[in-house]
Amino acid sequence: MKSKTISRIHKMLKPEAKAIIIISILAILVNIGEVIKPYLVKITIDNYLSEGLWQKGIMTIGIIGSIYIGIVLIGNILDFLVSTTTSMVGENVIYTIRNKLYKYIQNANIPFHDKTASGTLFVRITSDVEDITTFFKDVITTIVKDIVMVIALALMMLSINYKLALLCFLILPVVILTSVIIIKISRKAQEYSKKAKTKLNIFLSESIYGVKLIKIFNRQYEKVKECSELCNNFCKSRTPTAFTEGFMVAFMVIFENLGVSIITWICVNKLFNINLDVGIIYIFITYLKQMFEPIQRIVENFETIQEAIVSINKIYDILEHKEYLEDFEKGIELEQVKGKIEFKNVWFAYESENWILKDISFTIEARTKYCISW
Repeated sequence: MKSKTISRIHKMLKPEAKAIIIISILAILVNIGEVIKPYLVKITIDNYLSEGLWQKGIMTIGIIGSIYIGIVLIGNILDFLVSTTTSMVGENVIYTIRNKLYKYIQNANIPFHDKTASGTLFVRITSDVEDITTFFKDVITTIVKDIVMVIALALMMLSINYKLALLCFLILPVVILTSVIIIKISRKAQEYSKKAKTKLNIFLSESIYGVKLIKIFNRQYEKVKECSELCNNFCKSRTPTAFTEGFMVAFMVIFENLGVSIITWICVNKLFNINLDVGIIYIFITYLKQMFEPIQRIVENFETIQEAIVSINKIYDILEHKEYLEDFEKGIELEQVKGKIEFKNVWFAYESENWILKDISFTIEARTKYCISW
């Protein structure tokens, strides 16, 4: 990700920094509970069930069960708070960025609107903003949560049995390397798909806005054909993205099951002097599956991340061009309007040879309006 993009995301997140920190802390607490739950089951299996339930006492297992239920209840409550607060933060960010964009459009000068299609602006303030909404609601806080989850699980596995943990981790470099390669391919496909989607949205907004002109000049057939072509291009652009997403999900499932097979094979055959209790085998399999969940979630959310990054850059490419903004404070308020305005053979163009006015002559008297049509 480019430094300019990171800076733009930081601008959007800065007003909500405190809320995001709180959300991240709550999400980490949920992760801690998810790490503890399998360990409680491991204790029950190895220290009680394998030794005989009545020898150790049913009361202790009852206490462990109560702790497990308590963790589940507290985790669900915290998860609800995280989801609700994340949604509110996302709405606040989108509210701010949409208002900034609309204010810019209203305050931009005529040259800006002359070179920027109204359909493009409509897509920026609707479709692109919606892409950012999904990013903030579904992705931004889960990234911290997923990273912490992977680190916590890795540390727990190393502390229980470092030999088996290291053997399990051997597949992670392959997973990470393959993911990076596929993500780079997916990024290019996503950029192409985003361009096709933008063209389609621009066409639809401008066609619906100008439907009267289309009917007046009897251009319905041509517009329907153009719409069909744009829809077809967008559909084709989605194929590579869908393929990479599906491949990544299948790839993660294969390596997740491969890891489980490695654990089972090593423990059954007692390789590398690894002779583990049933509870430890259970906790390793559970932790490995839990480790792949956040990795897979990041991969599945990659499309959302890419769409949001492209949309953020397109929006800020507009907002950061201050030269198009008009300064309304510089104007002089007239107390009395006198005289008249007269145009004689006026030619005007924002760009060379692209004439807006061609040899125009007219007079505007004081306190009157003049309407020109051409």
